[in-house]
Amino acid sequence: MSSRAASAPADRPTAEPAAPPASVHDARRYPVPPAFAARANVTAADLAALPADAQAFWEQQAHRLPWSRLWASVHEWVPPSDDDPASPRATWFAGGALNASVVCVDQHVAAGRGDRVALHFEGERGDRETVTYAELQRRVAQAAHALESLGVTAGDRVVIYLPVLVETVVAALAVARIGAVHSLVFGGFSAEALRFRVADTGARVVIASDGQFRRGAAVGVKRIVDEAVAGLDHVEHVLVVRRTGEADVPWTPGRDVWWHEAVDAQPEQHAAPELDAEHPLFITYTSGTTGRPKGVVHTTGGYLVQASWSHWAAFDAKPDDVYWCTADLAWVTAHTYVLYGPLSNGASIVIAEGSPDHPAPTRHAEIIERLGVTVYYTAPTLIRTFMARFPEGFPASFDLSSIRLLGTVGEAINPEAWVWFHARIGGGRAPIVDTWWQSESGAAIVATLPGVHEGVPGAAGVALPGLRVRVLDEAGADVAPGEGGYITIEGRWPAMSRTVWGDHDRYRAAYWSRFPGLFFAGDGATIDERGYVRLQGRVDDVINVSGHRLSTIEIESTLVAHPLVAEAGVVGVADAVTGQAVAAFVVPVSAPVAAGAEELDVAAWRAAAADARAELAAHVARVIGPVAKPRHVLLVPDLPKTRSGKIMRRLLADVLDGRELGDTTSLQDESVVPAIATIARG
Repeated sequence: MSSRAASAPADRPTAEPAAPPASVHDARRYPVPPAFAARANVTAADLAALPADAQAFWEQQAHRLPWSRLWASVHEWVPPSDDDPASPRATWFAGGALNASVVCVDQHVAAGRGDRVALHFEGERGDRETVTYAELQRRVAQAAHALESLGVTAGDRVVIYLPVLVETVVAALAVARIGAVHSLVFGGFSAEALRFRVADTGARVVIASDGQFRRGAAVGVKRIVDEAVAGLDHVEHVLVVRRTGEADVPWTPGRDVWWHEAVDAQPEQHAAPELDAEHPLFITYTSGTTGRPKGVVHTTGGYLVQASWSHWAAFDAKPDDVYWCTADLAWVTAHTYVLYGPLSNGASIVIAEGSPDHPAPTRHAEIIERLGVTVYYTAPTLIRTFMARFPEGFPASFDLSSIRLLGTVGEAINPEAWVWFHARIGGGRAPIVDTWWQSESGAAIVATLPGVHEGVPGAAGVALPGLRVRVLDEAGADVAPGEGGYITIEGRWPAMSRTVWGDHDRYRAAYWSRFPGLFFAGDGATIDERGYVRLQGRVDDVINVSGHRLSTIEIESTLVAHPLVAEAGVVGVADAVTGQAVAAFVVPVSAPVAAGAEELDVAAWRAAAADARAELAAHVARVIGPVAKPRHVLLVPDLPKTRSGKIMRRLLADVLDGRELGDTTSLQDESVVPAIATIARG
């Protein structure tokens, strides 16, 4: 993930493709503002003084957390071996004990910070709620008692299928408090996608809602839950949050329980058990772009150490910050940089239900101004949307001067979008923290420390302390600076996933078999002399045109730099002469049809593409070279994306090549692909 939490690489390596090409690097540089550097959590002097040894570094950071029992060993590792089916396996801080809920809530109340705001909730209907740490502690305690009353014990799995609500945060922390294992599922997923995750985890309880608000309309979802759990005998209870007040909620007596009836009368104190550092904390599912989604398992101690430190260091966490990471709570970014990282540091976070452009396209600007948001961390997909809608930035009537730091995560951020974000949202003064990591890494691997490293548009940054990345060629040798290759992570790190739920062989094959001793992330990248990494996309997204290896990210960035283009997805499609040809799916800044049109006007979209094709193809040829010139240019209303904002490029290729679509359970909007297919095929 170039500034994204990427999906996993293919389960088993197939043919060995040549390494991706070098990028066209953006030459612009943005030094750290001196005033920011002077009060940064990590300065250049601090960075130089950190332990050079990774284990010593992470042990130093572990002491930031309130352990109930210290560890016997910092790190142990058994490398992959065909003779040992349990390999590879890692432990961090083995013998130590702590509780994630205590780390994120109780410690702050005990320190006299109970009156500090823990979270600001922004409902889609305009309803709002502010919750202090003391109130959060009471609500988590009650929910923990309720789960125990339903028979949930340590090690049981609980699937949480909710929109972004206060109850979603409370539920996750309550599950963690009693030692159960949570798996959050995006509230917009289909019954099929939900069922897979409930069945795969063997969940004992599913927490859901009666309905959800979607762009102003109340939509019942309990029927989706009932369909998903039908016939799954291991599901003993469905705990239902009343959100929309649906009048006719389908109900199974004995199984279904209202949240308010189960929770509200419970005691407001709960004794949190000590949990081993290697106790499972949560299961998060990869996006499924390369086959059946994997349930990636993260444990408690090491994950919390890295989540907490990386949030404090990379996002320069201050006591008076109002911190907003816009990720849906079901995405791994929200686990680490909405819940466990920020709350462990006593942050005041913002969570917002619903769409960023409902009820108005300026909704985010209004929230930033009203709450005085100081740190704003969002996805390039949303940045590009704002950039297309507000080329000069949000209307001047909105005051965004509270923002002191920006962050980006989700998809590769194009240099032009980076520059717009810096100038129009950050006022030219706020550093941007780009982040590269993935569900499997658990926390940021590559980023910039905002008080130390200058900003480079299109570059994710450098390996953070305690970590090392290498970019290798197909033979496993380090590439020269600026040359394309495969990005890998050397060594181990505390937040690393420990296994794939129920399939350790898949874990070993997917991540540890490509390059011996190295974690294979599945992305192409370059690295320069200073260690700055630029991501080129998934290695299976590289296009081979007459033997030339072309990066999809490079072509997409070039297209987005054109004033006609809001967003672009580029794939390789079969070509009898060149092997593959470049196909560009372009979301235009101005749609060729009237806003709000219900019927897809295929003729209008095709005519607009015919008008733009030559200009866009010539633009790519001029910037990158004739070999990168798209053979196909299609204008489309939207691109198929996961909820994390990652473009599912393989679906675009499937459409043009006429193949049967693979797994689509992670799509944010399942109507997008049929619309694209209609435009492409007629």
